[in-house]
Amino acid sequence: MSIQKKKILLGVTGSIAAYKVGDVIRRLRDKGHEVTVVMTKEAQEFITPLTFAGLTANKVYTQIFQDPDSGAMAHIKLGTESDIFLIVPATANIIAKLAHGLADDLLTCIAITTKAKILVAPAMNVEMYENKIVQENCKKLASHGFKFIEPAHGKLACGVTGMGHLAEVDEIIKAVEMG
Repeated sequence: MSIQKKKILLGVTGSIAAYKVGDVIRRLRDKGHEVTVVMTKEAQEFITPLTFAGLTANKVYTQIFQDPDSGAMAHIKLGTESDIFLIVPATANIIAKLAHGLADDLLTCIAITTKAKILVAPAMNVEMYENKIVQENCKKLASHGFKFIEPAHGKLACGVTGMGHLAEVDEIIKAVEMG
């Protein structure tokens, strides 16, 4: 069975798990998918746009008005040209913003304008992930058609073991291909 090649917009947020996104990109490209990255300001504290530009062979988007001379509105163009909007890692902050319709950066603006399927792979501390408000926000997004790639139980950056570890790259790739 042949896998349909997709245009994937990959949203990266401010989590230590951002270092795993390079492997996600490599694996998606190995399967023939086109990947374009959009990063939050917080994500850039963990990894640079240059890294993702090199891995994707595409421009990396970090600001709403990044290309004012092009005449294109990035938050509309990127969302309409993508088959899947994959958010990896998704922090409690970005999940809350999306659940409440906040659009204060490029990633959240794309999320409220795109017609693409949105896949969300949370990664955060177990206390954050199990918080009732975070869980309510996830349920709210799921009720609006967002698909979640559930985190794993594992050792977290803070040293504790619990739910909130970013899903394995294989699971993320499988979710994209099932798309």
